Amino acid sequence: MDKLMTRAVKIGNVIIGGGFPPALQSMTTTKTQDIEATVEQILELEKLGCEIIRVTANNKEAALAISEIKKRINIPLVADIHFDPEMAIIALNAGADKIRINPGNMALDALDRILELAKSKDAAIRIGINSGSLEKEFLDKYGVSSQAMLESMKKYVAYFEERGFEKIILSAKASDVRLTVEVNELLAQHFDYPLHLGVTEAGVYETAIIKSAMGIGSLLLRGIGDTLRVSITGDPRQELPVAKEILQVLGLRSGINVISCPTCGRCEMDLANLATRISKEVKGIDKDLTIAIMGCAVNGPGEAREADIGIAGGRGSGLLFKKGQIIEKVDEKDLYERLMTEIKGELDA
Repeated sequence: MDKLMTRAVKIGNVIIGGGFPPALQSMTTTKTQDIEATVEQILELEKLGCEIIRVTANNKEAALAISEIKKRINIPLVADIHFDPEMAIIALNAGADKIRINPGNMALDALDRILELAKSKDAAIRIGINSGSLEKEFLDKYGVSSQAMLESMKKYVAYFEERGFEKIILSAKASDVRLTVEVNELLAQHFDYPLHLGVTEAGVYETAIIKSAMGIGSLLLRGIGDTLRVSITGDPRQELPVAKEILQVLGLRSGINVISCPTCGRCEMDLANLATRISKEVKGIDKDLTIAIMGCAVNGPGEAREADIGIAGGRGSGLLFKKGQIIEKVDEKDLYERLMTEIKGELDA
């Protein structure tokens, strides 16, 4: 999995592209002009690992609020702009580190002022192409397709470059996973600007995590992608753990990996409860560690030996392994405490 090299673009204190690890993004669900609620939500998302936050600037009050919000948060802020170019001007003057625009719903001549101001403010712009808002010229020629989205992106990238603006991030999203993957593969072939990954309108939690894992994950496996957002209908706090997990399972971010078997009739202990408790305890810890919780002697000893710490269950007990060596046999009632003792020892080492 060789990472495709893209240009480095600095967004506030975060660098996207240039070989840096993919940055995690989210978007607030508050009314941006409600400064207290917006700041509160952003600070919660920061604690969950959000590295770049986007807020809607859908009216003048929302765009103006960015100035005060910026003073009270610790991560770069992106203003989401649609239809009204004046909101981009206000947001940039209020201190937005980046703006996200969909040029397909904004007149070309309206972009010139935005590009000039963004350059003077050293702000970045994400060109966000969406399958649901493609221009008629491309829809008529290509239909809703990856080629139509690519041609739209080519048009706007050329427009930006002709005006000397190259602090650009690209994104092309669809609710269809295949289309999202196809168009991002094309973007990676044609441009060296950083790519923002995501499956738009992915749905509620259960559906969204599958769509995002398939779409975002398959692109990251190809070395494509420099920043990502997992879109989930509802509470944005659900997004960050999923995004972090996608990066962790691909080896793109450190974190504790808990391996546990699905259990079957051979299992003679309450493995599911033990695995669930351990997983909750170590969730979000930023350290590379593999913990194996296995229920029987078929795969258990092998998996447990390969892990940093592990147990292979038996009737009412389990063998505790560490770095491939059996440490001791532990009664089932003591397994949780014993495992946590070993895990904490590794974390403190």
